[in-house]
Amino acid sequence: MNKNKWWVRMLQGGALMVLAVSLAQAGERIKDLGRFGGWRDNQLIGYGLVTGLAGSGDSPRSQMTQQSLANMLKQFEVNLGPDQLNSRNVAAVMVTANMPPLLEPGARVDVTVTSVGDARSLLGGSLLQTPLKGSDGQVYVLAQGALSVGGYRYDSNGNMVQKNHPTVGQIPAGGIVEQAVATNFVRNNTAEFLLSSPDFTTAERVAQAINRKLGRSVASPLGAGKVGIRVGGESAAGVTALLSRIEAIEVTPDERARVVVNERTGTVVAGGNVMLSAVTVVHGDLKISVETDYLVSQPPLVVGGGREVRTAVVPQTRITAQEKPLPGISLKGSSTIADLVAALNRIRATPRDVIAVLQAVRSAGALHAELVIQ
Repeated sequence: MNKNKWWVRMLQGGALMVLAVSLAQAGERIKDLGRFGGWRDNQLIGYGLVTGLAGSGDSPRSQMTQQSLANMLKQFEVNLGPDQLNSRNVAAVMVTANMPPLLEPGARVDVTVTSVGDARSLLGGSLLQTPLKGSDGQVYVLAQGALSVGGYRYDSNGNMVQKNHPTVGQIPAGGIVEQAVATNFVRNNTAEFLLSSPDFTTAERVAQAINRKLGRSVASPLGAGKVGIRVGGESAAGVTALLSRIEAIEVTPDERARVVVNERTGTVVAGGNVMLSAVTVVHGDLKISVETDYLVSQPPLVVGGGREVRTAVVPQTRITAQEKPLPGISLKGSSTIADLVAALNRIRATPRDVIAVLQAVRSAGALHAELVIQ
């Protein structure tokens, strides 16, 4: 069986997909390796009402909805008590949004609306003006607008048809920023670059690349995940220009050798820098089959004598054992995961066998990588 046919058999089995990820040595921009300190999204949350539902909103049993609706109507001089309201066209919802940094008042963000009552569907509803607050209790965004729900639910006389989750909706660009979040990238004349994947070698390479590009020593690693950059007493425009130049610098990150195995889906993902020591793998297959046949014994008819004649079921069991030859593979030192997979191809290993072999090779100390089993 050639290599192409082996891959076809593996994919058709639906049990294993081996991905050999080649880590090219080409440099990556510093901005793709992390972020500057102070650059972060801000999570906002608020409580509001969705109106305009076609009888699919909260039931009268949802007291918070009735109370919220009564409080909202009082703002328009409509004085009704919660017990006087009986409408299923309203639903109580929680509204959430992520506010990126550096947004100025007037900018728009997407918001997500989720039901917190017993509403059956938010399809066709509109969110009333809802303030979204941060962890400090201040209002940063006002959300309002028609919901976009990627599902539906209809029921009648005990019959129901539903698609996706109709109690969750979104309002694209439905939130308007009311005030900006204070963001400070420079503290004590120093900006900090934070690596997404902390690594001492990568941090050192980032600092060296910045110093080499700028022609002066301004950057130094402050740990595995942080690089400090001295910006001096430059103006805001000067700091912006400096950080922009730094973001475009290319660096070759150092990656940790890692093999990820997902036994539930049979997926193996390995980095191209995963090396193996000299190792020998013996793969065998023993199949034991136990089969039982049930035969019906029909004795001849006996007339007279007073004996009782019955039909009997007689089981016949056969036990067979089949053991295939033990194919073996031998890998030289400095071999890669790709070499191991090619060798397993030659002995026609099954998807689960590939995963078992990787675990055994790691236990034998021949796999020089972190084995992550999900």
